[in-house]
Amino acid sequence: MTGWLRLCATAVLLLSTTACGTLGAARSDRAAAIALAARDDTVDCSRPDRCAVPSQLRGLAGAAFAETAAAGPDGPPRHYALILDEGGDALLARINLIRSATRKIDLQTYIFDKDDSARLVMDELLAAARRGVQVRVLIDQLSAIADLEILAALSGAHRNLELRIYNPTFGEAMPSYFDYAASVICCFRRFNQRMHNKLLVIDDAVGIAGGRNYQDDYFDWDAEYNFRDRDVLVAGPVVRDMERNFTEYWIDPRSVPVERLEDVAALLLARGVPPLPGVPALRPERVERISRAAVDPQLVHERLVSRAMPVGQVDYLADLPQKHSEGPDGEGAGASGLAGLLAGAQERILLQTPYLVLSDSALDIFRGLRAREAPPHVVVSTNSLAATDNPIVYALTYKYKRRNVRELGFDIFEYKPFPDDPPVDPALGGARPGEPVAPLPTPSPARGGSPLPGSSGSAGSGSSGSAANADGQVEDKLRTETRPSLLRTSAPANRPVPVSGEGPRMGLHAKSVVIDGRIGVVGTHNFDPRSETYNTEAVVVIEDPAFARALADSIRRDIAPGNSWTVAPREKPPVLSGLNYSMGKVLEASPVLDLWPWRYATNYEFQPGPECPAPVPRRDPAFHRCYLPVGDFPEVSLGPKSIFTRMLTAFGAGLVPIL
Repeated sequence: MTGWLRLCATAVLLLSTTACGTLGAARSDRAAAIALAARDDTVDCSRPDRCAVPSQLRGLAGAAFAETAAAGPDGPPRHYALILDEGGDALLARINLIRSATRKIDLQTYIFDKDDSARLVMDELLAAARRGVQVRVLIDQLSAIADLEILAALSGAHRNLELRIYNPTFGEAMPSYFDYAASVICCFRRFNQRMHNKLLVIDDAVGIAGGRNYQDDYFDWDAEYNFRDRDVLVAGPVVRDMERNFTEYWIDPRSVPVERLEDVAALLLARGVPPLPGVPALRPERVERISRAAVDPQLVHERLVSRAMPVGQVDYLADLPQKHSEGPDGEGAGASGLAGLLAGAQERILLQTPYLVLSDSALDIFRGLRAREAPPHVVVSTNSLAATDNPIVYALTYKYKRRNVRELGFDIFEYKPFPDDPPVDPALGGARPGEPVAPLPTPSPARGGSPLPGSSGSAGSGSSGSAANADGQVEDKLRTETRPSLLRTSAPANRPVPVSGEGPRMGLHAKSVVIDGRIGVVGTHNFDPRSETYNTEAVVVIEDPAFARALADSIRRDIAPGNSWTVAPREKPPVLSGLNYSMGKVLEASPVLDLWPWRYATNYEFQPGPECPAPVPRRDPAFHRCYLPVGDFPEVSLGPKSIFTRMLTAFGAGLVPIL
């Protein structure tokens, strides 16, 4: 007993030491003073516009505000919106807008890496700060820049650049694995309360919101695995709401200046502010190309401005950081706003989400819709096991296939890891799935100007990004938006597995909804309990038939037969079909021992032919003649990953609240 008491006392002492920190207020103040004193106060531009580069994208805001003013005080505000489907376009828009800023830039994100695309963006933000623009960057701690040298360098880089970290575990930028383990014991809920919002606001006039983080795989630049993602660019008065929401997070006590984090402060006290590491880009020709493209007016107009559309009502529904002060059942504005929109659907819901693990409240909504005399048709685009970055979450999707397909009436399409027609354009360096990553040609001189200082060739590649090793192969890395979650390990089941095709895989990461052909939603909210309870989320809601139609077309492209498998009930076996269904239904409700090997539904591949010239719905009598069953886990090698998925299906239902 004495030995156990000593062990417990030691654990408590270690936890309290870790939780309370070791620097103290006085040393934290000294570290902050060191960073403040080191900040360069030189401004490269004396012009009132801070030497901003003219931007037609930025000009959309001018048009929106002018039209709003012309409509008078009783008229509706006017906006322009642009769906950013391709990763190259999404990065191009960001670089172009950052260079167009005249007053301030606010950037909020869940992940900020140190690979080519992330370092390019950071270099552009530094260049904006040096020409006099006020820059604020807020990153969630769990996936913030994983390099103390970079963080310490940024803390003292320039007076116009501020960096804060949201909800740092034990006050550190880079907690150890011991710290993560300790957090599970002492403060599990707080550790899991993450800021999942992604937002870029330029001069309170133009905003970009959606699913993309700052990492190569969100811009089609990774050589191993890329996310099929989506953002929306909005110009007009609603951007002021985005700015106000950002400020709520910025001033929240959970947002800590990076120089006051214990590990960063310790480095500053020991060595002062280090220089920003200058690591060569993994593919400098691609960085140079996007940098030049951002100042090419003709290219920016063709790829971006020409596709922007005037839209009707626009709202920004976003959780506040106070969501993390509420009880376990508290929901933020984002979750409650989405619930109301879904509950009000009359005819059709087109939902795209990487993770389909419905919470109790979401189940209530869809069951209520299903119980109507004329229920709306619900179509869901989500990941297959071969495409997902998170097999743990997929296992729970797999567990409830019968409920989703039969009880809720969902038509589900699972994204392929090597889709035939993904929204990827190699013109801006994108790597198409199934094709080797080839070198880019030397970029031609830009027609609209030259890149700003520090914007080309200086991007770094860190340990969490893809890096070429000695034999030219791409190093394996964990691919997940929740890294380094305690639920994600380096076990083989959580690594990308061999599947057919060459070049980078793709996985769905877009979070969008189209309701009744008139309301379009783009944002960060995954349809899982974590988004409702633990994470803060944000969505842009646009009530406009033309925008909703464009968004629906984008999602329908992803569920086309070449890009997704169709989930449908199996053909009835000659015997025991009733027993198979009943056993699956009973075990589905059990939190453990769901070991029944045959699911109610499986995946199908469309087989075109004379009798099947076009795809048909799963309820069509011709469905099983036109579609070939390809198994529950198509394109996944038999082995650890499929076994792991079945084990989690059997024993992992208790994980639902935190997934």
